[in-house]
Amino acid sequence: MLQRYFTVKGYGEEEIEIERSRFIAQVNRAETEEEALAFIGQIRKKHWDATHNCSAYLIGERDQIQKADDDGEPSGTAGKPILEVLKKRNLKDTVVVVTRYFGGIKLGAGGLIRAYGKSATRGVDAAQVIERVLHREITIRIPYTLLGRVENELRTRAIRLSQIDYTDAVTLHVEVPMGEEEAFSAWMTDLTHGQGEIRFLEERYVDFPVLQHSAEEE
Repeated sequence: MLQRYFTVKGYGEEEIEIERSRFIAQVNRAETEEEALAFIGQIRKKHWDATHNCSAYLIGERDQIQKADDDGEPSGTAGKPILEVLKKRNLKDTVVVVTRYFGGIKLGAGGLIRAYGKSATRGVDAAQVIERVLHREITIRIPYTLLGRVENELRTRAIRLSQIDYTDAVTLHVEVPMGEEEAFSAWMTDLTHGQGEIRFLEERYVDFPVLQHSAEEE
């Protein structure tokens, strides 16, 4: 599993108009090629009357699955610029469909490349880019007398505290970035003077928002 990677939070849609043509970018996360193809099919069905439904997707830890479809536009003027947006933004597991309703004015090859790139960029921004960082869930079981101190130290160090269970003792559930578990365990043992019972649980991704930028394909 990757330690960290960028993708989109979920579905996003944005429409722009260029020389009377409507370009509607629809973006979603797709972790398999089947999911990407299903999303593309859904958009094609929704916009069955559009002039073009051009698409691209990038899937896999090593970007091993990547496809681009011009859907009738001149070769290389639609699907490829959409795919290039995904690559430039370092996105994984992402699918984009840009629907075009022709407005009567031809844009030329260069104009189409810029239009589809700009539309895809706007759609990605609408879908919200996130960074997924691999964490390990760790539980710390401590006596009630240590709760205030431990909880305060966790919050001071900005360690994610996801849950607290109150029984005969207190169990805190935290999420620690992969690779930092041993250091965390040593620190917690010292903090609790050996009174904390520490358990390492499953790995999971934690999502963090990424600030949008204005790197549009003009």
